[in-house]
Amino acid sequence: MKNFLRIKIAVFVLFCFSQIVNAQMIIGKPSLGFTQACASPSFNTYYVTFTFSEAELGVSNQFILELSDETGSFSNPTTVFSSTTGSVTASPATLSFELPDTASGEAYKIRVKSTDPIALSGNSNGFPAYYKIQDSPFSINNLIETGVYCSGGSYLLTIDNPGDDMNDSPLQYPALTFNWYKETSPTTSVFVASGNSLSVDEPGTYFAETNYGTCTSNSFSNRVTISQATSGTVTTEITSSLGNPFCPSDGATVLSVGAGNGFQWFKDGAEISGATTQTYETNVSGIYSVNIDLGGCSASASIDLRNIDFMSEVDVPEINYVEEGESLVVTVTTDAINPEFEWFYNENTISGEITNSYEATQAGNYSVVVSQTTGCLASVEHIFSVSEQFPNVNNIPNFISPNGDSKNEKWIIPQEYVSGTNTEITIFDYRGNIVFKTDNYQNNWPESTLDFKDVNPVYYYIITTQDQKTKKGSITVIK
Repeated sequence: MKNFLRIKIAVFVLFCFSQIVNAQMIIGKPSLGFTQACASPSFNTYYVTFTFSEAELGVSNQFILELSDETGSFSNPTTVFSSTTGSVTASPATLSFELPDTASGEAYKIRVKSTDPIALSGNSNGFPAYYKIQDSPFSINNLIETGVYCSGGSYLLTIDNPGDDMNDSPLQYPALTFNWYKETSPTTSVFVASGNSLSVDEPGTYFAETNYGTCTSNSFSNRVTISQATSGTVTTEITSSLGNPFCPSDGATVLSVGAGNGFQWFKDGAEISGATTQTYETNVSGIYSVNIDLGGCSASASIDLRNIDFMSEVDVPEINYVEEGESLVVTVTTDAINPEFEWFYNENTISGEITNSYEATQAGNYSVVVSQTTGCLASVEHIFSVSEQFPNVNNIPNFISPNGDSKNEKWIIPQEYVSGTNTEITIFDYRGNIVFKTDNYQNNWPESTLDFKDVNPVYYYIITTQDQKTKKGSITVIK
């Protein structure tokens, strides 16, 4: 009888142990559907797949995805996804998650845990993860391409922070960090330092990039070439925020120079009292110059600033499309004093056309020059073109030849990206400078004659549709 009881007790214990073992949830190591997570406001969806023991799943179970810190530590994990109660019942399961906008590092990991029963997976493989909150070119050094320092001194490069539509400064996003580089060839560079600014004491060409680690990015600056002054006074440049010539009706323009220890501005050779900062604001034309104290040596710069003090406009857009056989009447409105008008077709003067109105009967490139002949002598050119309706092309071309032969003069792209589709078109030169940007593209680039410094220069484009899909490529300009 005692042996029988011992056997029953042993069977009962074994049964309970078996039930405990069977009740354990096992979650497999998460498998990542990506090798790196380079998120942005337009893309932030990533997938994780894992296995689990289905038989032990409780009806109230939730699966939770946890993200480590940038070193792979789960001491303070971030929950990036929680499934609804009882929604995931089949193994293997694939869940999606979004990166937090603070993600920035090279060794993040993911793990999975369940709530009914409570269980925890192993850690996934490590992966780089960055949220690219700012991902467009920005400016440094007020877009001035050069800088000079004295022997034994240095030149301070800084990231500009106007924070306007033309320059989405990354300094507006405090969590971002930056790396500075020095070019070693037209296509290679070396890391120099990190920070919001860079003190340069070696000649070379420098630029900055937002630190998104191994994630490629469009968040980079213009290039600035720094040189060392050997002796005496060296020359640099002045930039005008509204361009040159500028229109006073747009307000005052800001004249800027590169960094220095002290400044003194002049107009037409006369010192401007109190004008002793890096910038000078004016709405008056003239020859402006500035002396820059670099500490041990000096630099100077000048600009012949011109303005246009009359209003002038045409009553047609820059790009015009007409049906075959139709014409386009163009009229100029201006408040210029004693205005004169000169009309051009494909850069040739149209004989006898000297009034403020013209009827264009042929497709081609037109312009009208309006000149004020009394008071401030100035001229304004209005450029427009007449063509058939937007051509229906299938592909984005990678070359144009604006040579005046009326063939491939403009960058013509498929209708799905042109005016009316809210597609953003951005074109950069090889240094990363924005040369054209619009969300109402009229198949009109280049808008004017390009200043070719190289044979067949290459430009780069980014097309961003209204649903944030992008296309990138290059455009070779053939002379």
